[in-house]
Amino acid sequence: MEPWAWAILLLVLGMGLAILEVFFPSGGILGFLTACSIIASIVVGFRGGPVLGMVMVGTALVGLPVVVVVALRWWPETAMGRRVLLNVRTSEEVLPDNTRQRELKSLVGRVGQAKSKMLPSGAVTLDRRTIDAVSEGMPIEPGQRVRIVEVRGNRVVVRPIDEEIPSETDEDPLSRPVDSDPFDGEPA
Repeated sequence: MEPWAWAILLLVLGMGLAILEVFFPSGGILGFLTACSIIASIVVGFRGGPVLGMVMVGTALVGLPVVVVVALRWWPETAMGRRVLLNVRTSEEVLPDNTRQRELKSLVGRVGQAKSKMLPSGAVTLDRRTIDAVSEGMPIEPGQRVRIVEVRGNRVVVRPIDEEIPSETDEDPLSRPVDSDPFDGEPA
């Protein structure tokens, strides 16, 4: 047999052993045989000529990583890969789905009133119901209006509302003179 045929045969054998190493962990035995086969194909290639040797080196440098990556991408779809790898569960599968959880999530965006001082936890009144809640870290005084911003598990997270709801009797603050006191309503 010609040297080029042996070089190609040893290279194909090395690639096949690399695929087997991915699918059947052997403690490095198949990896060692892969390296020996590929090195032997390069040596036989250089004995057949410098061009054939360089072709074997280039094919080994490009082909081996490609073969290993393809095998690693294909491995999770095999029977052994499905047994070894765990399926990643989604949050819908992991978190309990009950009516209380759905009810709390429906409260996001609603406005209530702090029933007790929140440092950071306390009670909030919403539609004549009392809900245990946690502020986002800032203290909230009793009677202060709060907005429900998030539900984490069974914890309701609230944020204080600083803006006052303008009444119809208040005049537009932009229509006041520049030198007026914003808290007095009369010019300074």
